[in-house]
Amino acid sequence: MRKLVSIAIALGVAASAIVPTTASSHREAPLISQDPLADNTDVYAFVSPERPDRVVLIANFIPLQFPSSGPNFWKFDDNVLYEIMIDNTGDAVEDITFQFRFRTEIRNPSTFLYNTGPVSSLDDPDLNVRQFYAVTRASGPRRTGTARRIADHVPVMPANVGVSSIRDYNGQLGSGVFAQEFDGIRLFAGPRDEGFYVDLGATFDLLRLRSLASGLGLPIDSLAGYNVHTIAIEVPITGVTRNGVRPASASDPNATIGVWSTASRMSTTTRAAGGESHGGDWVQVSRLGNPLVNEVVIPVGIKDVFNGLEPTGDGAALSFVTHPLLPPLMQALFEVRTPATPRSDLVTIFLTGIPGLNQIGTHPRPSEMLRLNTAIPPSPRPHRLGVLGGDLAGFPNGRRVGDDVVDIALQAMAGATPLTPEFVRTPNNRLGDGVDANDKEYLDVFPFLTVPHPGRDREQEPRLR
Repeated sequence: MRKLVSIAIALGVAASAIVPTTASSHREAPLISQDPLADNTDVYAFVSPERPDRVVLIANFIPLQFPSSGPNFWKFDDNVLYEIMIDNTGDAVEDITFQFRFRTEIRNPSTFLYNTGPVSSLDDPDLNVRQFYAVTRASGPRRTGTARRIADHVPVMPANVGVSSIRDYNGQLGSGVFAQEFDGIRLFAGPRDEGFYVDLGATFDLLRLRSLASGLGLPIDSLAGYNVHTIAIEVPITGVTRNGVRPASASDPNATIGVWSTASRMSTTTRAAGGESHGGDWVQVSRLGNPLVNEVVIPVGIKDVFNGLEPTGDGAALSFVTHPLLPPLMQALFEVRTPATPRSDLVTIFLTGIPGLNQIGTHPRPSEMLRLNTAIPPSPRPHRLGVLGGDLAGFPNGRRVGDDVVDIALQAMAGATPLTPEFVRTPNNRLGDGVDANDKEYLDVFPFLTVPHPGRDREQEPRLR
């Protein structure tokens, strides 16, 4: 374990170095910024601290939801195919895919109200707009493999309209968690508090981070008070590894899985007054594995192309890894000296996984995805800086809901890792946006992201940190 820790600190930390700091993946490309219902904002993959023989996979969609956006509150799109993929062989092709399709039911189309009275349960007749979802497990390539329906007609948690509509959102409606005993999985779909935290305004204002520049006031969690829509699935480790066995050791070549998520739309949409129809093949319009990659690693001219790529095409991103765009800006704006390019050490870390920590097999195909070693147990004292803080259960070994990927990325981009020890110094190893925690506490049980902010009582200003 000491050897694994040293490898992770020396190598694993650098995996974040290709990930510049901005919002995790909110409105990251021109086309997807106009299609929020298909916009994948964050992906998480971690061994469950609640049930350590399970892995939790979470994909968030629909960024920057103002909680009081009624009467048509945010919901999953019935015409989008939402998917979470797993590669357990290292060939950058999905071996397991969980596919989520949604269906909306409107009980009374003659009213403008989301709910026509107080709602006390998921099947309350006063809940006018309801959603349900089905889950299919595909083995092999997601479009040509073997598919099996594993859940159907599962209710989606509704919008948290306000206390007059739903007096006790979690107490009355329940957790929204659905248990499917045959496969040993648990499912959740619905609105959640936005669990990602960042000083977004300062980041995009020429990286004028309030933690580094004087006279700009306290750092602000720009996403405080906003919601997202979450798809979460908890799966036995034996259901995701290559050999179907729970690995006993982190060095087991079958222990690591790669995880990413996508959203796809049909190729043809025909619009008419009062409606539209859809047909044709599925076309991938959003993609996310590691946080922040498409946000600023990928140039704006090909961001939409990247969203449509399969991981097998990621070798083309080599130059963006070896010559990341953020370090020159850090040097110009903050006089922070960073390692010289090409950052050849990052190619293996970013595109193939970290040997000794989370590399899939012995000869993985270069590709961009979260990589999680399922044999590394949850930490009893999680460190927000993950591997950078000596916590092997955190980012970039998968990603937990509380991992501070912004600060990890900033410090690694500055070279503040044992891999480039001459840069482990102030200010490189103290870089951060100053926002070190979410505005709401996470749950300690599945689905871990907490209940959404209510529409009526949403704070009008982001919280200061």
